Amino acid sequence: MIPAPLAEIVEDFAASPREMRLQMLLGYAQGLPDLPDRYADQDALERVQECQTPFFLAVEIDDDRRVSLFFDAPPEAPTTRGYAGILAEGLDGATVDEVLATPPDFFTGMGLAELISPLRLRGMSAILAHIKRRVVELTAG
Repeated sequence: MIPAPLAEIVEDFAASPREMRLQMLLGYAQGLPDLPDRYADQDALERVQECQTPFFLAVEIDDDRRVSLFFDAPPEAPTTRGYAGILAEGLDGATVDEVLATPPDFFTGMGLAELISPLRLRGMSAILAHIKRRVVELTAG
């Protein structure tokens, strides 16, 4: 099950013409929140090695089991930044269970496969897999 904010994003993309989807993705790239000061040093972030682009993330879980996500991707990687922006808007604040239940290929319903290379799509899957792994690590014990 996809959390409601993420499901709404998927629906918006799916309902949009192909030529609009890339512009929407780039809009999410521009809207990717800046990192908080505590993550200014990339050593505090985890690198997603499967991404072609240098991509870093951090995951936090609060006492209510709500997930906070933080991403760092270079401006010259707009599709990767756009995907990160989608995750930030769609999953930030979701519960641990909602994040873990998010299908690894949720983005296929967005029609992104028509716009993005299979290599980039694999990188997107890897980002979500890293998020889920960190959520599991942070909630274990």
